[in-house]
Amino acid sequence: MGDNMSTSRTKARENAMTILYQINLYNKNEINYDIKDLIEKIEDDFTKEIVVNVISKQNQLDEKANKYLNNWNISRLGLTDAAILRVAIYELLYTDTPEKVVINEAIELSKKYSDDKVVKMINGTLDKIYHNKG
Repeated sequence: MGDNMSTSRTKARENAMTILYQINLYNKNEINYDIKDLIEKIEDDFTKEIVVNVISKQNQLDEKANKYLNNWNISRLGLTDAAILRVAIYELLYTDTPEKVVINEAIELSKKYSDDKVVKMINGTLDKIYHNKG
């Protein structure tokens, strides 16, 4: 049972990342889209929760990311990397998912989609946010 839950959550995080990536792409290219429509199409509740919250809290999440991205800015990251980071920061700050799980999942996603430099950057940033949470 427990394993199944974590597998589906892993998939949900990846789905959320993909949807957030698409939204960023639309915004960047000034493509019109209906956010409600996109969200209604999401079948998994956990994915939906992540997407809705990351969108509504994006300014706070980006501020937090930029505070700990050394001499860098989340807007300069690739869209996928930014999405991974936002999902993880959202989970670290606003959910009771264990920090280790959040950070591991983000690292696994970034290993799959990003290069080593970005993996290290994401790891370092999340680690700092985790240690400065209080």
